[in-house]
Amino acid sequence: MPLSADERQSFLAEEGHVASLAVERGDGRAPLNVPIWYEYAPGGEVRFLTGRDSAKAALIAAAGRVALLVQRTTPTYRYVSVEGPVVGSAPTAESELARIAGRYLAADAVPGYVEASDLGALVTYRIRPEHWLSADLGAI
Repeated sequence: MPLSADERQSFLAEEGHVASLAVERGDGRAPLNVPIWYEYAPGGEVRFLTGRDSAKAALIAAAGRVALLVQRTTPTYRYVSVEGPVVGSAPTAESELARIAGRYLAADAVPGYVEASDLGALVTYRIRPEHWLSADLGAI
């Protein structure tokens, strides 16, 4: 059963879901599909970061849009997929890296992770959600 707008936004905003990011390659191959850490607040933009000089960053720049899939595999199985344009990118700030890492790492591990990261090599992207798909298979 599809989730309501509030349910899908709440699910996307929950902490700890690793997303699968898909971006068009444009060379006759299937889209690039890789796991990412992200953050989202209901009604806002999806934010994620990656290496500035990565293949993923080059593909995002060329395509201008991405799709994101977040799922829960424990009962009840639930997923939210969102697709939309990249509306901005900027060098990743230390506070932003700490906030996103804090969704996935234990609190005491975040400072060391941030300190060991090369902020100069990271860029943060913002996506405006346009198209949503969702389901909760336990609600059937």
